[in-house]
Amino acid sequence: MTDPASRYAQAQARQAHPITASFADEQRFDLDPFQIAGCHALEDGRSVLVAAPTGAGKTIVGEFAVHLAMREPDEKAFYTTPMKALSNQKFRELQQVYGEDEVGLLTGDTNINGNARVVVMTTEVLRNMLYADSPALRGLRYVVMDEVHYLADRFRGAVWEEVIIHLPARVKLVSLSATVSNAEEFGDWLDTVRGDTAVIVSETRPVPLEQHVLVRGDLLPLFDDRAGIATAQVNQELMRLRSVRGSTFESNRRAQDYRSQRHRMQGDRSGGPRPPKGGVRPLRSANAQRIERIDRPQVVELLARANLLPAIFFIFSRAGCEAAVQQLRRSGVRLTDRDERDEIRRIVDERTLTLPDEDLAVLGFWEWRENLERGVAAHHAGLLPAFKEIVEELFQRKLVKVVFATETLALGINMPARTVVLEKLEKFNGEARVAITSGEYTQLTGRAGRRGIDVEGHAVIQWSENLDPQAVAALASRRTYPLNSSFRPTYNMAVNLIDQFGRARAREILESSFAQFQADRAVVGLAREVKDAEESLAGYAASMACERGDFAEFARMRRELGDLERKGDRSGPPKVRQQRQERIESLRRSLKRHPCQSCPDREKHARWAERYGKLRRHTDKLRQQIDMRTGTVARIFDRVVDVLTALDYVHVDPHGATALTAAGATMKRIYGERDLLVAESLRTRIWKDLDPAGLAALACCLVYEPRRDESGPGEHGLPRGAFRGALTATQELWARLDDLEQDHRLPGSSPVATGLAQAMHSWARGASLDRVLQEADLAAGDFVRWTKQTIDLLDQLSMVADAPLATTARAALDAVRRGIVAYGSY
Repeated sequence: MTDPASRYAQAQARQAHPITASFADEQRFDLDPFQIAGCHALEDGRSVLVAAPTGAGKTIVGEFAVHLAMREPDEKAFYTTPMKALSNQKFRELQQVYGEDEVGLLTGDTNINGNARVVVMTTEVLRNMLYADSPALRGLRYVVMDEVHYLADRFRGAVWEEVIIHLPARVKLVSLSATVSNAEEFGDWLDTVRGDTAVIVSETRPVPLEQHVLVRGDLLPLFDDRAGIATAQVNQELMRLRSVRGSTFESNRRAQDYRSQRHRMQGDRSGGPRPPKGGVRPLRSANAQRIERIDRPQVVELLARANLLPAIFFIFSRAGCEAAVQQLRRSGVRLTDRDERDEIRRIVDERTLTLPDEDLAVLGFWEWRENLERGVAAHHAGLLPAFKEIVEELFQRKLVKVVFATETLALGINMPARTVVLEKLEKFNGEARVAITSGEYTQLTGRAGRRGIDVEGHAVIQWSENLDPQAVAALASRRTYPLNSSFRPTYNMAVNLIDQFGRARAREILESSFAQFQADRAVVGLAREVKDAEESLAGYAASMACERGDFAEFARMRRELGDLERKGDRSGPPKVRQQRQERIESLRRSLKRHPCQSCPDREKHARWAERYGKLRRHTDKLRQQIDMRTGTVARIFDRVVDVLTALDYVHVDPHGATALTAAGATMKRIYGERDLLVAESLRTRIWKDLDPAGLAALACCLVYEPRRDESGPGEHGLPRGAFRGALTATQELWARLDDLEQDHRLPGSSPVATGLAQAMHSWARGASLDRVLQEADLAAGDFVRWTKQTIDLLDQLSMVADAPLATTARAALDAVRRGIVAYGSY
């Protein structure tokens, strides 16, 4: 429930914002102040940025934008997410509200009802639609960008900025972000490039979070002060334990059985047993030099006794997640009753009905299902997507009680728990073990506390010998992290911008990026002013247009004549005065003979022409200011265009105008990290002799990213025939392009990766799942993920390649989209 002040504020706002009021009445919970503020801004016709903690309910504001669109018969709303799993989840939720006919889903490899009035999609799909000027954009009024802080992602972040910059001005943007420390800066940029944008920041969790440290078999509060984290003191018992591990840990004064603790008891609204506030029992003693960690089955049993399930254990490795499940299985842990087990089996069997038994055996299905029936599961990227969806559904239904997950679970999927357990506060980043950041800690622990079910959530940190309570407290106290742009121009971006706007205008658009805004905030303001001026200039040009002649020239001559006449013969030496007089006479004669002189609307056109000339001079000065500033993004763009020019994707005429060649037109529809290599391979026809399986294998080489410790299969482990020749030609082409990029001071790209080529070739030729996974040496979920990325590239090739190769690409796409790859809810 909201507090009385919030309820009063809502009541006061009902008359001013009736649509918000009726929408709020339909919700299961009273809206929080930040949610109401976001809805009010949208109802007032503004765009909005909402930055709030995980689980706070930001998506309510996005759903209100959809609600507004559905009130008008000709309006649409797009809801974008960074991941297909999130898109699928939001698609299902919106279908429940508006019905199947009104909601569509576009995720690259899925197209369901794409012309619906509400369409959920990945951000890349919307970017591609904008560049293609898709008819589906007609009537678009609202775009929701969920998890917009993904624009900091170094691989995909540029897509978010491209969308924000290129959306039509009529579209109102709803940006939903985790709590970031520079939300106002990001909001200022949105206000600059999108117009009036309300910035709404909330740092209040709707379900308070209690922080604990698990020492041996006891849950100790991280903070002594229960009033709030901002002013709390670190638990001194933890500090003594840290400093004197061998001394007696005096805590008997506070040791009471948790059933009789003086702390307020909190728990499930259903009336079940309640966990203690602050901890279970303090340590009885710590005489041993080393405090042993209790094993996972004991931790789970402790949480179950304290009514702290369901719980998510974050373990920063897939193998660790699977090992944890097996550890609970071997210990005999069972968290479900007979009715729950029957319901779990029914759901699992129903969801996997179409998967063949031989594939289920390869995937270890029956043991996996038995673990689910125990109420235990793993969740990580190596898991088959269908299996992950089942785990998520069962957890949301409170049938699975404990999930061991990697950090990917923290990224937006709706799986809140009562308790989050962190076994370690460090992870392997691919190169070394590093401490998690405060932002990561906030994302992970943000899963704790189910709104409408829990009065509070619980974060549990397991004690280790090197744990520093002060460091943990610092992580728990800092709720925010900065949002930094990762924007950089790509070849595909460059050709699309040049084709739509020309090179000069494209540079100005890039000056409007958040990356440049952060580098030099003034440039964005200037670029916006230039953009507005260009729109006005176009209007002035239309108003002064005359079939009799060029009024811009006519106005320029009149202005020059006026300037010279004002100077007269009073200034300058005699020779200068004579030249000036001669120029005045020449201009007078030219104006009398000018075709515009006889126009009946001459003075009206001339006034518009004068305004045009004045604004053009002002715009030229603005451009000079922009050019003099640090244009880092634009300079990179210039280097990208230079590479494209050297390869004849763009042509620069003698007057400096830049236009696309036929190859550049093809490049417009090639998206991805390898856009230039793919375009050059198509143009040089080095893939023309490939069969469908060979093309699938080669496409896989272009999307696959090997593990750091992975070595290539060697020539003997690669498909034979035309594939090897095409691969060699592609690798040689990559080397030439890499040299060219280095010459133009661009970073280049990584070598073509062949580690999955043989497995993809076998899969496309119909090999069994068992054989393919052995060849790939990958988990099923990883193989499906790389195969779907291969499908995305093959789909592009089927649309942009010449007829023979396009046909081969379609056949390759059909060959790999089978079995577990084709399976899924959507």
